[in-house]
Amino acid sequence: MPAPEILTERLVLTPFLRGDAPALFDYRSDPEVCRYQMWVPRSGEEALHFIDGFQSVVFDTPGTWFQLGIRLRDIGPLVGDLGVHFPPDEPLQVEIGVTVARGHQGRGFGTEAVRGLLGHLFGPLQKHRVFASVDPRNRASMALLKRVGMRQEAHFRESLWFKGEWVDDLVFAILQWEWNGR
Repeated sequence: MPAPEILTERLVLTPFLRGDAPALFDYRSDPEVCRYQMWVPRSGEEALHFIDGFQSVVFDTPGTWFQLGIRLRDIGPLVGDLGVHFPPDEPLQVEIGVTVARGHQGRGFGTEAVRGLLGHLFGPLQKHRVFASVDPRNRASMALLKRVGMRQEAHFRESLWFKGEWVDDLVFAILQWEWNGR
């Protein structure tokens, strides 16, 4: 299945382009943005290598991650990205993550992008459950997940070794029937 192009009111979600590497490096290496991110590029070349790694990944393939760029619909610059993980043993479940560049935060782009992605996952792809893992110190991400209708399912205490410390992990999720009935 080819990667989707998902349109929302103000955004378009598309696979990365090689030309996105400088913008991806800029916002993903920003200390305020990457504080809770697992992957932080150390150089523009590493960002380009990250983008190139998705060229051979087929969207909706169990056992893979896919990254979609979040772009402003009218003018096209990259303002963030969405990670989409298709677990190997659960083809009807999907894990997501969202990153928005600091200069574009606070405008609802993350919420709009996640809603667009959820519409695609629960609509054409007919997924059963979508979930996200978040550090409980990341209040902005938790608020976003709640805004799109996700609910907290779990709180794992000191379950992840992350950037030199044990941290808690919250799991938020939404089921297809919950999404359809909102």
